Amino acid sequence: MTNASGRPSYIYTYAYSADEESLCRMELRCLFGEEVPPAIFASGIAVDVSRSPFLKERIDVMYAGDSLPEIYTQVEQVEVEGKSFKAIFVKTNDLSAADKIEYAERRVIEREIGMHIEGEADVNHPQLVYGIVTLGGRWYFGHYHKNKADWFRHMKKPRSYSIALSTRVARAAVNMGIPRPEGIKAIDPCCGIGTVMVEALSMGIDIVGRDINPMIATGARTNIAHFGFAAEVTLGDIADIREQYDVAFVDMPYNLYSSITPEEQFFILVHARRIADRAVIVAIEAMDAMISEAGFTITDRCIAKKAGFSRHIMLCQ
Repeated sequence: MTNASGRPSYIYTYAYSADEESLCRMELRCLFGEEVPPAIFASGIAVDVSRSPFLKERIDVMYAGDSLPEIYTQVEQVEVEGKSFKAIFVKTNDLSAADKIEYAERRVIEREIGMHIEGEADVNHPQLVYGIVTLGGRWYFGHYHKNKADWFRHMKKPRSYSIALSTRVARAAVNMGIPRPEGIKAIDPCCGIGTVMVEALSMGIDIVGRDINPMIATGARTNIAHFGFAAEVTLGDIADIREQYDVAFVDMPYNLYSSITPEEQFFILVHARRIADRAVIVAIEAMDAMISEAGFTITDRCIAKKAGFSRHIMLCQ
């Protein structure tokens, strides 16, 4: 997607492990509204790369050219307003193996860009960071953003549960259900220890939680407070919820360490449909027929693998 000048607004890079391909691709489809090419792509949509467990970098494109000399000329227009800066060559690109740019040449390109920008270069503690990348046979330069991965610290919760969603899966699921957080009101009606809630709250999303188990609900409150967040976690059955929400996150109870009947699963789905316009449903089986009978339509799906079993993640309207 390009802007009025004919160049893309943003360029992103991303990566995933073999087991996470399905999860990653669905998250990116939800964030960007389309299937994206491998490793690097252009978009007109601005997404904070630190939201995603898979996005690595973003360049806010300022200049584009068919050659590096074109970029060098254009960056002379950059105004750093007295701030220090540095330029980073983004290693991820779509060059063939034969055209690969090696480390020494990347450093030369970074220095050349720095020489064409009037200001103080600082490779260690710059106030401004710019990126240069090649994609589709062209060169792009702009403000550079790297994933801070602050959510890594959420992996160490004071309260844990053996089959709780991993932090990475929970974070991706939140992005699937809420690609645009502004004005969204969400609920996790079977919140467990609050893994989804912590990830949503860290993105500034308005979310509340509920659980029928008093010890588990207490664990969720403890985890949320541990990371400096605040949100309501109530005790009770999903059937007693009267408020309406834009999105519900439903990590279905599993017949692994606790007993739940198909009737009880359907009960949860029916009430999720009642209280929310959209839902992200996580289960260890596809549950298509039950989800449809509850009144939902599955609009996208993926599989996330963990500890010897797979979870089906289904985005439903």
